[in-house]
Amino acid sequence: MTERQGRGGSHGRLHRRLGNGDLTAVPEVRHALRDLLVRHPAEPETDAALSDVADVAELLASELVTNALIHTDQGAVFTATVAADTLHVEVRDFMAGLPVPPHVPPADLGTHGRGLVLVESLADAWGVRTTHGVGKVIWFELHGGPA
Repeated sequence: MTERQGRGGSHGRLHRRLGNGDLTAVPEVRHALRDLLVRHPAEPETDAALSDVADVAELLASELVTNALIHTDQGAVFTATVAADTLHVEVRDFMAGLPVPPHVPPADLGTHGRGLVLVESLADAWGVRTTHGVGKVIWFELHGGPA
């Protein structure tokens, strides 16, 4: 994990390499992300607003990390950055192909098939980009307050 303190506000960064299929990484990422947000809030906020942002950030990060670890066989890289009034989270995997979120999750999937729908619904911004090598980065942003 790398952190830095900059001028003009608090800046923080969290970076983790996640092993192939290691689902124990999901709660570890959630806790580390909440800790990052407590130490480096995106903007001076109330405790309730910070808790709301942290709850949404943890949920969305969990979805992306879980997807990367379940649907790929090369592990993943998790990065979260807090700067000014924005939390930016990226999960990079090493598999070709871009995800296509369903507009409405099918009712018969139970808890599966809802991750990107949640990201699309709760994030202030999100997207997918291919990398120069093999793989893709799925990212989201939350801006200074509850999404």
